[in-house]
Amino acid sequence: MPAFASCRPVSRPHPTPSTCTVLLVALFLAGCGPGATAKSPASLGTSAPASLSVLAWTPPPGLAPTGRTEAATVVRVVDGDTIIVRLGGRDERVRYIGMDTPESVKPDSPVDPFGKEAAAENRRLVAGRIVTLERDVSDRDQYGRLLRHIWLSPDQSPDGHWLLVGLELVRLGYAQAYTYPPDVKYADLILAAQRAARDFCLGLWRSPSP
Repeated sequence: MPAFASCRPVSRPHPTPSTCTVLLVALFLAGCGPGATAKSPASLGTSAPASLSVLAWTPPPGLAPTGRTEAATVVRVVDGDTIIVRLGGRDERVRYIGMDTPESVKPDSPVDPFGKEAAAENRRLVAGRIVTLERDVSDRDQYGRLLRHIWLSPDQSPDGHWLLVGLELVRLGYAQAYTYPPDVKYADLILAAQRAARDFCLGLWRSPSP
């Protein structure tokens, strides 16, 4: 899988006093620094990581699928970027488009740092849910897996809005952008989310060599 870059904290111009306070507290709790050990944002508590992720980057309002879609039920979460769904009366393995997570179940390979956390977060988001699969350009990859953008519809999403699951995993620091043309529909959004997650030391970006 692609190598992950190190976290690079950045300054923000002219923060308001309240924003600055929240940011300092969140960074202190996150323990961002050369000696930090990668942690799940959720493992740091509820209020600080939520504030940090909001400060870092949020998807544009009204983001929703615009391409060809179909609904499927998640049967099993394989890892952070692959799921098995029930579609058309049979089980299909689906690979998320545009992102990549550390390996956690690859045969004859060690578990990558933060692989289990990425799989657990993906499981929390989609396990047992009805998801919306949106096709980009390609249908399947070389392994026969369906290539799709995975969405939670407003009635399935925790916040009542369309949620692009791969983008959310990148935004929270569980995954990195992985662009593979011609399937680049949401590449710019995913890259923006990654930049913010890395700059704010979220998730896997907290380690000096994740």
